[in-house]
Amino acid sequence: MKAFMQKKSKRLVLIGCMVILLCTSCAPLVIPEDVAMHTTPITDETDTTDIPNSTESTAALETETPQESMTASEESSDEILPSESTEAKQEEPIMTDTTPFGLHGALHVADGKLKDVHGADFQLYGMSTHGIGWYPQYVCKETFQYLKEECGTNCIRLAMYTAEDAGYCTGGDKAFLKQLVMDGVNYATELGMYVIIDWHILSDNNPQNHKEEAKKFLGEMSETFKNQDNVLYEICNEPNNTDWNSVKTYAEEVIPVIRANDPDAVVIVGTPTWSQDLECPLAEPVGFDNLLYSLHFYAGTHKDDLRNRAQQCIDKGLPVFVSEFGMCDASGNGWNDFDSAQKWLDMIEENNLSFMCWALGNRNEACCIILPDSDKLSQWGDGDLNESGKWILNYFKNKKN
Repeated sequence: MKAFMQKKSKRLVLIGCMVILLCTSCAPLVIPEDVAMHTTPITDETDTTDIPNSTESTAALETETPQESMTASEESSDEILPSESTEAKQEEPIMTDTTPFGLHGALHVADGKLKDVHGADFQLYGMSTHGIGWYPQYVCKETFQYLKEECGTNCIRLAMYTAEDAGYCTGGDKAFLKQLVMDGVNYATELGMYVIIDWHILSDNNPQNHKEEAKKFLGEMSETFKNQDNVLYEICNEPNNTDWNSVKTYAEEVIPVIRANDPDAVVIVGTPTWSQDLECPLAEPVGFDNLLYSLHFYAGTHKDDLRNRAQQCIDKGLPVFVSEFGMCDASGNGWNDFDSAQKWLDMIEENNLSFMCWALGNRNEACCIILPDSDKLSQWGDGDLNESGKWILNYFKNKKN
């Protein structure tokens, strides 16, 4: 019966087509009004791309039965395969670098402020190592990653002593120290952090004393990292028992060595009296752009007097970087004055200054944040941190949030 109905349907279709052809050849086709009012006339401007060809339609009617049409429709709706052109149009997902450097890029100094690649004021903050020759274990990716991801810091300062016991210029293993600096820069770069290479003068007082070695070392470092915009150079940590003229002339010889390799590098210049005399560069600035002048304080010793002097220089447009500070007294030991430290940090935040805390190490003194008997490189708990460590890491974590 099914086969009979299919054959009958086909015959009716063929007969219908023949009748239409005969009618059109003999007389014009009269279209009822109720049909004509819904029919769109074809003109020269009519888009005919969607109008089926009459010959192809007739052939389809002659060759396709209702059953076959239903089967084809069901098959096409069950599985729709993407064309090659559709696959080609699919775009790769856009990956966004959300690290500090990924978001803020190369830094520069303008209008007395440190600014990011977008021209917005920017603040670096984090930990300074202690002398890397004495505490090399903390120059590692694990430590830097913890400080960045758990504590929210965006910068690390690599302090390489030039004098003191086994300093770079006083019998230290130069190859070892140089490799530590390079490793530290590379770890920071992998993590998208900023990093400061610190030529850490202290007991050598006047930076002129090891000027030629400074030029050679900083020349090598700037050549090695000339394409890494996350690197800053601190060319003399704490000049002391010397005058600004000695520091300024030193800077005017060392900075061109760095800039010959990295023309836009941000350079931090120390100031006399253990980097406290900001009035000196305010009166006679070093003649280069992209410079910051260092201010150091220890909250147990330095109070309103130094803070007020610093504020006056900042108000007059001097670009300042607190590249070292502590919560204890200036000896690095003794008791912590957290009230004074908070006043300093309030001032830092109000002026959007960058700041680095001293020190990442487990030496038995107040300024080192890790207790002597802790050998952990990260994930420090209360049993691993001294009072300074608990206070400053908590500050960084709250600042992050």
